[in-house]
Amino acid sequence: MNRTILYLLTLFILVILSCGGNVQKSAYTGVLEGKTIHLPALTGGKIIELFADEGEEVASGDTLAVIDTTELSLQLKQLEASLEELEVREEIAGTNLDRAKVDLDYIQKKEKRIEALYEKQATAQQNLDDLRNQLQKVESAHKAAGQEVRSLLARKKQLKSQIEITQKRITDATITSPVSGIIATRYYETGEAVLSMQPVFELVHIQKLEVKIYISEEKLPQVRYGQKVKIRIDGLKEEMEGSISWISPKAEFTPKNILTPETRTSLVYAVRIIVSNPERVLKHGMPVEVIL
Repeated sequence: MNRTILYLLTLFILVILSCGGNVQKSAYTGVLEGKTIHLPALTGGKIIELFADEGEEVASGDTLAVIDTTELSLQLKQLEASLEELEVREEIAGTNLDRAKVDLDYIQKKEKRIEALYEKQATAQQNLDDLRNQLQKVESAHKAAGQEVRSLLARKKQLKSQIEITQKRITDATITSPVSGIIATRYYETGEAVLSMQPVFELVHIQKLEVKIYISEEKLPQVRYGQKVKIRIDGLKEEMEGSISWISPKAEFTPKNILTPETRTSLVYAVRIIVSNPERVLKHGMPVEVIL
């Protein structure tokens, strides 16, 4: 009897395990897409050299184009000369301020001595008035010298800011790639003039690609953020792995380009999947099949 119960119990467990292991997998078709980046000319001007063409792969930090900076270089020299002249004027103003401070200290001490003599009736009122008038002049001179120093310091800050801005514009005249990717479009040729902030290249980042699929409401409870999925690509024997990075919080009608007959008019949820592409095997626009 015990053997019969044990046998039935074992059979029941095997049936349960068998049912649980046969999870229904679904296949979804999507298209791989890399992030598109437009690389602008931060500094406008004539393009004197281009180092990349459409379809070429570039690495992060690669120089893609150089824009003429002759005028900016001349402006920079002019600003640096103005700064040098201003620093000389600053030294002179500082010397004048020091001298005015010495004169002020001297007259203030002298005024106190004359005032003490006047209180003792040892000097005339006229001498005290003359000295106080002289003190006012020296105080004004000291104040003016201080104002001159502060004015030159403010002007110096302005010039330094202008120099930094000009230096940045010269640096920005060299367009570099912020990430590794493929040049999808080159909008200008060597010798053409480009306005500031106009795109010169369109770069597709391919180290990580995305594919968007659409799943039914019944399938939604089975997906989660970070979940691993299998990616099948025509021409590759081995499957690749991706991970779910985004799940739409709202339903939508199945897009017209999704040609599954049974879900053509159904409400579905968009799911975005990230696929690493360190070996550059995957390409932007490549159709793939996602097993979920």
